[in-house]
Amino acid sequence: MRTIALASCALVALACASPAVAAPRLDGVLSDHAVIQRDQPIDLAGDAAAGETVMITLAGHTVTAKAGRDGRFAARLPALPAGGPYDLTIAAASGAAVLRDILVGDVYLCSGQSNMELAVTDAQKLIPDAHPPLDDQMRLLTIAKVAAPAPLARFDQAPRWVAADGTTAQSFSAACFYMVQALRRTAKVPIGAVHSSWGGSRISAWMSAPALRASDMGDAADLLALYARDPAAANRRASTIWEDWWRAGAGDARGKEPWQADAALDWKPVPAMTAFETWGVPELADYNGMIWYQRTIEVTAEQARGPATLVLGMVDDADRTWVNGVGVGGSSLASQSRVYALPAGTLKAGRNVITVNDDDVYAYGGMLGPAETMRITFADGSSQPLGSDWRYAVAKRLAGAAPRVPWDDINGAGTLYNAMIAPLGTMRLAGIAWYQGESDTGIPGYDRRLAALIADWRSRFASPQAAFGVVQLSSYGTPAIAPSDSGWGLVRDAQRRVAAADPRAGIAVAMDIGDVLDIHPGEKHEVGQRLARVMRATVYGERIAPSGPAIAGASGAAGGGVTLRFDGVTGALHARGSDRAIGFELCDAAPGTCRYASGSVAGTTVTLPGDGKPVTRVRYAWADSPAINLADDAQLPVGTFEVPVAR
Repeated sequence: MRTIALASCALVALACASPAVAAPRLDGVLSDHAVIQRDQPIDLAGDAAAGETVMITLAGHTVTAKAGRDGRFAARLPALPAGGPYDLTIAAASGAAVLRDILVGDVYLCSGQSNMELAVTDAQKLIPDAHPPLDDQMRLLTIAKVAAPAPLARFDQAPRWVAADGTTAQSFSAACFYMVQALRRTAKVPIGAVHSSWGGSRISAWMSAPALRASDMGDAADLLALYARDPAAANRRASTIWEDWWRAGAGDARGKEPWQADAALDWKPVPAMTAFETWGVPELADYNGMIWYQRTIEVTAEQARGPATLVLGMVDDADRTWVNGVGVGGSSLASQSRVYALPAGTLKAGRNVITVNDDDVYAYGGMLGPAETMRITFADGSSQPLGSDWRYAVAKRLAGAAPRVPWDDINGAGTLYNAMIAPLGTMRLAGIAWYQGESDTGIPGYDRRLAALIADWRSRFASPQAAFGVVQLSSYGTPAIAPSDSGWGLVRDAQRRVAAADPRAGIAVAMDIGDVLDIHPGEKHEVGQRLARVMRATVYGERIAPSGPAIAGASGAAGGGVTLRFDGVTGALHARGSDRAIGFELCDAAPGTCRYASGSVAGTTVTLPGDGKPVTRVRYAWADSPAINLADDAQLPVGTFEVPVAR
């Protein structure tokens, strides 16, 4: 060790004495104040001058690596127990750097959409007593929101670790913060929390190309790869996919679709380039769905001769745009102005028709402008304003969700993985917390996508034993008054089934702490506690049920009834506020056969009496905003499920 130490000193001295301009640089997010996963090998990679030897020292251990001709190097330090703080030194002839105040403990990654993104500041409006204390042994790292069509090797601007205190925690993910805060109290080791979320994102945006292929989304992965090589060709292909989807659902003959220049729809003048809910049109006051917009322009022969740029302003939520019946682009990022390049030949002398399909899936929608920014500019330098004289028509309702282009920031396929997960580098993890699914309601196959993401992230971070905590979607929307299909119910049940099949995963049920009027319920402190429970059981081996009470099976009972058995119950099950457990549905195999049922609770079972009709399956909490009252002595509720009845 003395020889190695002297060599290290010699390298550092040489680096400091030379006019170094390119000191070795590490990939990922290892920087001052970072936390490294304990009891796991520490894999490091980075850039240095081609062919030079790089020496890395941490906690009394030193390793060397030689950079290849491409300047890349890789090294591995041995696993370390929890401890620190340490300094990490990286040195070579070209320069040296010291990373200070490094801790070794447990590292958690928190990801998902807006309910994971909701900050501590917002959560404290509802839970003012849940203040973050100063804790130098808990470190936080937030990843900036960026998308990319191909995996990035590193972040453009390196994120910075900070110690948790009353200031730094305010902008951090509330669910993630309260989870790791609880784990600090019980695990008593340094904790690092990495937050990488984006509101409104679909799960597909967080999946790598291999994960997409594993979940039957290989076409999306291929189209994104095409976009990285040839955006124009990818846009043409995307328009074809959308158009095929529309014709299949609407039954329109080719050439008779609403995006054609002479489409015979019930056109009406657009009052203003604002959200259509504000127009004073009764049928649009609370409308969520598709609207067609159309505008005609006159173009001279000189203007039509070359390419042009079409600026449509913002469209909420998603658009698909055509000029003279030819697709020119589309996006689903509501805050982004639509700017589409029109190749030469798109326009013609005389009358030209611009058609926009707006797909509004939540809250306000429409072409929002601002009107003064909407314009078409021609190659000869002339332009025409487009902020007025539009007409609209309400679109036919089609089943399912409209296709989104895979390069969309949040509705894409791989875009957020490429820019917000891949650059994290080779760090290892104790666990992952996932709060997402609202944007996947109505899209079949969530179970395949979630299972593929879990397997891929564990592999990607070389953490096959990493725990995975999934927040089952909360309640939102008008409370149900009759059994019906539920997109939120389907996603919740998919989350349950994936976690039940994975011995290192668990569910944090959140329906009982939801808000029927707000898709972003503020009670994130309890969400964090329930996620921490998953980690306490799975990572730290505490003798507690990671998910609380969970359905174990259903069997026929006397008189045509059903007995439901539950695992993971603390103490016994109870029907809150009643002598009957509600929220159950007895169903036959056919759609539309479900009917409400209430049951009697005894220990870890619930018995539903028969009603004289066939029963092949039982559903529970099967609504966007269900009424439920079944929980155990730990005050943990039973989550959504559907199970077959064994006879």
